[in-house]
Order: sequence, then C-alpha cells, then structure tokens
Amino acid sequence: MARRAGAGTPAAGPGAPAAGAAAARATEQAVAAELRSLRARVPQLGGSLVASVDGLLIAHDLPGSVEPAGMAAVTATGLSLAHRIAQTAHGGAFHEVVIRGVDGYVVIYAAGPTASLTVLADPDVNVGRLHLESRPAARAIAARLTGARRP
Repeated sequence: MARRAGAGTPAAGPGAPAAGAAAARATEQAVAAELRSLRARVPQLGGSLVASVDGLLIAHDLPGSVEPAGMAAVTATGLSLAHRIAQTAHGGAFHEVVIRGVDGYVVIYAAGPTASLTVLADPDVNVGRLHLESRPAARAIAARLTGARRP
C-alpha cells in the first residue's frame, strides 16, 4: 500500500497526530480561559474572541447573539484593513483599532503576527481600563499561540 508524502514520517512517530491534536486542544482551552479571565476583570465586557489573521476562529467567549465564526471572519477583514492603514500612514505595524458604535465598542488588538483579540464592550466601559486589561491579554494569547506552534 502506498503512503502519502509526509504521512507517518519516522520523526513523527506513532501517536504524533494525536499528540498534536491534544496540544491544539490544550492551547485552545488556555486561550478560552484567558478570554473568560478578561471578562471577569472588565465587567462591561460583553464578549471576546481570538481569530487567526485569515479569519479562522481559535476561541471565543461571546454572547449567544453573536455568531463566532462570522465575527472571526469580519474581524479578519477589519484587521487586514487596519494593517494596511497603519502601514500606509506611518510605515509601522498595527497594534489595535477601536470602533465606537451606538451600542458599545469593538476593539481589535494584534495578538502576535498571526492572530487577533477582539473584545466587545458596553458603551459605558472605561476604555482606559479596557486597554489596561486587554493589551496584556493579547500578549499572553500571542505567547500561547506561538508556544503551541512547532518549528
């Protein structure tokens, strides 16, 4: 029986795919725990999610009224536009974008080079406190996602 290229390589060893899936689940659970912790620290936080830059949902702590996969896709579009604006205006990297709407805030933070943290907050949120809590959370999430990646 022929094998696909790269399937079952000796370096991977038996059980490697299962171990990789377990590591991915552990990372997703750690990121989800970070999101729950963020919500506990900022009472006016309505929900949050982490998405890859290409719009794939990694983890979420969103209310039932927000569809997670759709929000992740929209976030990726906004993130791409924010990157482009920052690059065009200042030639630098993107850190965050704040959207203030009638019913509250949506803030997208870079979580490393491959992901973003999006938070949804009530209109009466203390935006300074939101940044104070969310920026370190984005860095922690980036570290978890980077640590989960294999060379």
